[in-house]
Amino acid sequence: MNSFSRAEVGAAPAPYDPAFDPLVSRSPGHNMQYAPTYWVASAGEPPMDDGPIRGDVDADVVIIGSGFTGLATALFLAREHGIRATVLEANQVAWGCTSRNGGQGQNASGRLYRSQWITRWGLPTALRLDEEIRAGFDTFVQLTQEIDCEPQPGGHLYIAHRPKKLAFLRHEAEVMRKHFGYDTRILTGEEVRRHWCGDQEAAGAMHEPEGICVHPLKLAFGYMKMARALGARVHPASPVTGWESRNGVHYLRTPGGIVRARAVAVATGAYGLPGLSPWLKNRVFPVLSNSIVTRPLTDEELQATNFLTHQAITDTRTLRFYYRLLPDRRVQIGSRSAISGANAHRESHYRLLVNGLARKFPALKGIDIDHSWWGWVDVSHDMMPRVVQPDPMQSVYYALGYGGNGVSFSAHAGRRMAERVAGLRGPEIDLPIYDSALPFPRQGEWAAPWRRLGQSMLYRWYWLRDEIL
Repeated sequence: MNSFSRAEVGAAPAPYDPAFDPLVSRSPGHNMQYAPTYWVASAGEPPMDDGPIRGDVDADVVIIGSGFTGLATALFLAREHGIRATVLEANQVAWGCTSRNGGQGQNASGRLYRSQWITRWGLPTALRLDEEIRAGFDTFVQLTQEIDCEPQPGGHLYIAHRPKKLAFLRHEAEVMRKHFGYDTRILTGEEVRRHWCGDQEAAGAMHEPEGICVHPLKLAFGYMKMARALGARVHPASPVTGWESRNGVHYLRTPGGIVRARAVAVATGAYGLPGLSPWLKNRVFPVLSNSIVTRPLTDEELQATNFLTHQAITDTRTLRFYYRLLPDRRVQIGSRSAISGANAHRESHYRLLVNGLARKFPALKGIDIDHSWWGWVDVSHDMMPRVVQPDPMQSVYYALGYGGNGVSFSAHAGRRMAERVAGLRGPEIDLPIYDSALPFPRQGEWAAPWRRLGQSMLYRWYWLRDEIL
């Protein structure tokens, strides 16, 4: 197999566009540079890829998107089904959310809690769904053991940022213990600050022992290397600019040529443009999340913040903060931010994170910030992901809608999507995340253009409820 580095093929990467917005941008980009994330700065040289598409080619299976889901799908197609997929990426490998997230892998999928699963689908279905999500976490754990991605196991600490949130955490912990058998624990604020980290906002916390933090770009590069070693091909700088299907064959137009395929798997996350496919239009709502990483903490700062864990930490705000201590003693913190890409650069979104960090850890007030970035999260309209074949008559599949919980579950979503592409239907196929397409907005497709106005109003209400009421 021929391998090429980006320096050996075509022009240098185009400048990164910080205002990219999947709802208004006309193009997914073409060979754009990475966002200036800590992960990109610390991942090392990207592994070899197969260069852009050059000329018309035939492929058995095409995967659109080279993030966690797309690369995991390619890996499992090759490893478990002997199918060599062709991955098409508009920009650099893992250019989207995979290189911009917080690296927190949790035993979850989507935005709903297990108590909400019971309310929505009943206990029997919730129990089966929990088995599947646990299997998904096991898939993720196994891959982190195969790849040098700086895995930091230990669990997830869910911080009550106000005393009124403790009742919610106690209820959720009891549901998880009673119905699902998890060893969840409720901690007092003093226990959090003494034994975990010195978060001054913590009124208490729920600890879940399942959770692994990773270096997300190193993990994605590991997926890619393993998939290519088994025969998959990964083509960056190859955006899909047109898609037609005739007589069971899909014709995907790229700047370098047309790729013909018998099956297409879509794994674009929030970065797929609405016009890519009618099966995807208005099915996910892209939401921005900002992140910053500090310089390394000194011994004195480490003692003052009492960071005794590298575990994933989130708080109970609706627009939650997610944060952790990185292996090199930097602190990463992120949260939701702007409504549109055009406003993502505003100082207020950066200050939200800087001020949040100082509020939680006063010793870090004024600390130098070495990295600042933002990226789009794919949120489904019912807050749960889907891994489906939306039309049984068409060989098209997608795995989307993680809502910020894709670091771990995307690995298993790739495995399940590979099974669907290979024609397998396991006993889990009737679970809610597998047996129906992503829903439209509850108000109907006509309401889609007004969603951002509604989002802006909701963000104001969430802030009032989280901080004042």
